[in-house]
Amino acid sequence: MKKNIILLSIIFLTFTLIACKQDRKVDNIIIDLGESTKFSQEEVKEAIDTVKDNFDFKGCTLKKLLYDEEKSNHATSGYMGNGRGSINEVKAENVLVILSEFDVDSVGGDGSFNPNSTYDDFQFILIRDGKTSD
Repeated sequence: MKKNIILLSIIFLTFTLIACKQDRKVDNIIIDLGESTKFSQEEVKEAIDTVKDNFDFKGCTLKKLLYDEEKSNHATSGYMGNGRGSINEVKAENVLVILSEFDVDSVGGDGSFNPNSTYDDFQFILIRDGKTSD
């Protein structure tokens, strides 16, 4: 009898862990570190990991994270000229933009996204303190 209870407990725990893991909507995503003359591969990897670890858009499933220096530079120019970069005294050399692709569920996530859609090149803007900061 005791063996049956232990076996049932293990089976229950396994199903619980599998179900919890399925709620995490950032597993099995495509990662593209790209090439950079501004940032080291480690900095780009850390930036991508930061976005991945903090992606919590309700009803959305992350599909891809990438760094494309040309697109990042273009987005940085916009951020510096028209976004918060124009007022928060950040230097363009410290702005790294990670692009993403994610799917939105049938209700539009939290209501701020188009239902049943895919967002491509959605930007996450990350700022380091300086070239020598962690």
